[in-house]
Amino acid sequence: MTADLLTLTQWLSPAFPVGGFAYSHGLEQAIAAGAVTDAASLQDWLTVILQDGAGAADAILLCLTMAGEDMTGLACALATSRERLEETQAQGAAFARTVSRIVADSLPPAPLPVAVGMAARRLSMPPAQVAALYLHGFASNLVSAAVRFVPLGQTDGQRVLAALHPLIETVAARAATATADDIASAAFGADLSAMLHETMEVRIFRT
Repeated sequence: MTADLLTLTQWLSPAFPVGGFAYSHGLEQAIAAGAVTDAASLQDWLTVILQDGAGAADAILLCLTMAGEDMTGLACALATSRERLEETQAQGAAFARTVSRIVADSLPPAPLPVAVGMAARRLSMPPAQVAALYLHGFASNLVSAAVRFVPLGQTDGQRVLAALHPLIETVAARAATATADDIASAAFGADLSAMLHETMEVRIFRT
């Protein structure tokens, strides 16, 4: 268990070469539009994404993939914009490629939560724990984006991330017992921001 936990931590680390630092999940547009301006508004924004948006959906896709189901097509269909699809496919392909080289096994390219789920099948870890660490990595990347672009102090960013821990645990636990029929999204502001990001004339992030 300890070895597998260390392996998963490595896979989901910001140092793992999936290029996560280049993606903001539409957050860049939300900051530019004034929807996210400080730690409180960032926490509100991330809460909706984790609880009612891509975070919750990705956690379910990951857990179902760990159970042996093929979620690739559904994961692509759930992407609400061109950039969202690019984000999950590009990072998933990079993740699969790097893991394959480490473990000397062939992991096919897939949307990121599906790729992580396929890789995690080889680990002796419960789906809820894998999903929680995945969501933590997802939230950490967006906090990092906000720290750079709001700009937000490093300490404020870490306070936001710490405050999201209980929600991450709850979302991950629900995902572990969910079915594909339970996947839904109501994070309309985040989805619209991802769409509008495509039209920004000056951008730091790819999405």
